[in-house]
Amino acid sequence: QVQLVESGGGSVQIGGSLRLSCTASGYSYKCMGWFRQIPGQEREGVAAMSTGGSTYYSTSAAGRFTVSRDKDKNTLYLQMNNLKSEDTAMYYCAAGNSYCGTYERYFAFWGQGTQVTVSS
Repeated sequence: QVQLVESGGGSVQIGGSLRLSCTASGYSYKCMGWFRQIPGQEREGVAAMSTGGSTYYSTSAAGRFTVSRDKDKNTLYLQMNNLKSEDTAMYYCAAGNSYCGTYERYFAFWGQGTQVTVSS
């Protein structure tokens, strides 16, 4: 059974950092990624990484967020630095075996989400 479990969310001050983790069970996926959703808005891609090491970032994430992957642990990470209030959202881990990037259609499996709240 496919299971993606996120952790690492929480509350942080503006300018602070958080690291999200997502552990996948049962299978090693060609692509794993992070998405986020603010209530009332569409889910948007944040970052993704392929098993080959290619990384993909949204414009808002580039330069502040770093995605990495531990193949042995089947775990995806998202290091978020210099957090802004607009980064406040529910963050979802996703996995898939087609193409890799920050588009939802590339992903078939989703985690339950972890909340990130950035405030002053």
